[in-house]
Amino acid sequence: MQDIVKQISERIQQNAANKTPLAIHAGNSKAFYGGPVHGDVLDMRAYNGIVDYEPKELVLTVRAGTPLTEIEATLAQQKQMLPFEPPHFGAAPNIATIGGTVATGLAGPRRPYTGAVRDFVLGTRILNGRGEDMHFGGRVIKNVAGYDVSRLMTGAMGTLGVLLDISFKVLPLPTAEATLRFELDEAGAIQRVNEWSGQPLPISASSWFENALHLRLSGAASGVKAAREKLGGELLNDDTARNFWRELRDQRAAFFQTDLPLWRVSLPATTAPLNLLMPQWIEWGGALRWLRGNVDTKAIRDKVAALGGHVTLFKNGDKAVGVFHPLPPKLAEIHRNLKAAFDPADILNRRRMDNV
Repeated sequence: MQDIVKQISERIQQNAANKTPLAIHAGNSKAFYGGPVHGDVLDMRAYNGIVDYEPKELVLTVRAGTPLTEIEATLAQQKQMLPFEPPHFGAAPNIATIGGTVATGLAGPRRPYTGAVRDFVLGTRILNGRGEDMHFGGRVIKNVAGYDVSRLMTGAMGTLGVLLDISFKVLPLPTAEATLRFELDEAGAIQRVNEWSGQPLPISASSWFENALHLRLSGAASGVKAAREKLGGELLNDDTARNFWRELRDQRAAFFQTDLPLWRVSLPATTAPLNLLMPQWIEWGGALRWLRGNVDTKAIRDKVAALGGHVTLFKNGDKAVGVFHPLPPKLAEIHRNLKAAFDPADILNRRRMDNV
């Protein structure tokens, strides 16, 4: 694999000298996300495989081009998982990889209850915009002193470096799971989930759509059973429940299968209904709200910002309005300085973070 790293490094150096951008991808399952793609394709699929896995230590190190399906199958053999429940989105041949997962920082339904992608990244190896081989963090859980550059790579959309190796903390699979369904309106669902989240209940996912709240419980069998008895609701059978959360995670449900703009709205979980009169799906106990349709971009971003949140144009629509919510000037300056430090020639995934 070191020969592949050398080839990639030389490619970066050549493009940096010519100031020709590189478009980094592997499975290409998330090509829809972020700003417009520019430049020569740098395909990372050949750089794949599990570097090291210590189930007893709950630590996994993998190469960036490794498919998520391969990683999840390996972990499942040891009854373990990636705690942030990463979405796959793509179907063959656009198979999701771990590099794209970290680069986008996207997590699934379990995220608010176990943590985000960056919370489980222990270390990274990257090639920066000069083609330099750099290592950050490590392969043990307690390893960080000073500025945590490994987590900085999470959600950077490949603009700061080409991800090579990534080390993660993994967790055991829950021994039991159950999904309950409740008939509730939007305001009632938001209130109820936030009340439950403040109690010692093993909640691992929540979803509200068309007056139906789904709540997933995960943990020890005794804890799940006790929570079921306390909460009531309609119990879904195991196959129906697994399919429901998988379709939500990968956005295969009919709500997401659209050519209309799909907006990702992040808000404090207790925020009241937005009353925007457009189709909406709510996750994460109210902290993540998907909106489908055409909107006045500035108006909705101003409204959400006033509530303490931000709005992303997740897919479809006119990216000229800005994919990501505009940053405050000082934070935008920090982003630009980081980009200049890691990629001075601005060749790595140029404009994927389109409004920084």
